[in-house]
Amino acid sequence: MESLRAVANIKSQKKRILQNEKRRVRNVAVRSELKTRTKIAKGALLEGADDAGEKLQAAQKRLGKAASKGVIHKNAAARRTSRLMKAAGRDAE
Repeated sequence: MESLRAVANIKSQKKRILQNEKRRVRNVAVRSELKTRTKIAKGALLEGADDAGEKLQAAQKRLGKAASKGVIHKNAAARRTSRLMKAAGRDAE
């Protein structure tokens, strides 16, 4: 972890800074995974892979989980899921 950027004198504020940094690092990792899962699902749909459904489902699951944890907004998760499903529908035709 990085050293404390803000020089806080209050003990609770020092704790808060540490907590926020941990959360920030975790959220960056989750957002990165969302992008990866979405990209993999889209690639599988374009290729017409046999396991495209599973990859699509995994991406949806991660999007829902991120929304429930507050990493991304629930409407953002719904929008991304909708776009994935729309792409799946286009490729099914």
